[in-house]
Amino acid sequence: MTDALHHRPAIDDSVDHSGGQLTIDTPEQVSIRFPIAGMGSRFLAILIDTLLQVAAYGALVLVFILVLSAAPKGAAGELSRAGEKWLVAGLILVHFVMYWGYFTLFEALWNGQTPGKKLFKIRVIQDSGRQITFFEAMIRNLVRAVDLLPSFYLVGVIAMACNRRHKRLGDLAAGTLVVHERASEEPIWGGTGPRTITAAAFRPAEAEPDFLSQHNLPVALPADAIARLSAADLNVIDRFFARALDMDLTTRAQIAARMAGQLAARMNIEAPKDVNPERVLEAIAHELRVHGTRS
Repeated sequence: MTDALHHRPAIDDSVDHSGGQLTIDTPEQVSIRFPIAGMGSRFLAILIDTLLQVAAYGALVLVFILVLSAAPKGAAGELSRAGEKWLVAGLILVHFVMYWGYFTLFEALWNGQTPGKKLFKIRVIQDSGRQITFFEAMIRNLVRAVDLLPSFYLVGVIAMACNRRHKRLGDLAAGTLVVHERASEEPIWGGTGPRTITAAAFRPAEAEPDFLSQHNLPVALPADAIARLSAADLNVIDRFFARALDMDLTTRAQIAARMAGQLAARMNIEAPKDVNPERVLEAIAHELRVHGTRS
């Protein structure tokens, strides 16, 4: 693996869009495709989110009624002028948080999804394919007020109809778009739970040969070979596994094989033969964590 890989972004900014798909070329020279979400799925998602917001508004109205009934009142049974101002300010704040904060916080903290988007398996990403940050979520949802005009997202629908990526004005301003999630593949390591790496999986072959042959794992890696790698190499491996379930199986296998070969070359050893490259990457990551990395 060349040192340049450590400094390049996980996903290149070069994007080709045609036929309702976003195509992104990774640094490993493999293309990842995201189907663009259309108006139908986005409308259904916003419908679910709106229903959830209405339910939350209803609960808050009940809370306000209780607070209002307990608030001190004048001789005529009316709120004082200061009380009225606080009530109006509270209603404005709650409306802002419920409407703007709902979408912004969910999309920023929940991998570009709201409950409605998650239900219909769509999510917001940056134009480059990266996960959106709080900044992009904030911008696209502040502009949502313009997309709503004059009602029922008319401005937003017109904007979406005028570009092939189905972007509303908020997406154009924030540099984001909405894509369909691909069906998650079964992890190569088997099972439905999270991927875990145990120390026993990387014991030397002579200590536990049956275990290694049964699980098709590589032999233990020499300490001097591991010492040639750095924290940046571990970071590249971690980024690969963080994105692995978003890739189709062919793409995933190609990237894993390329990375395993490049890391073996950096360690000045021969890449293990007849071993799943992902197992090699897991072994390297484990050894780097156990023995530490150089900066």
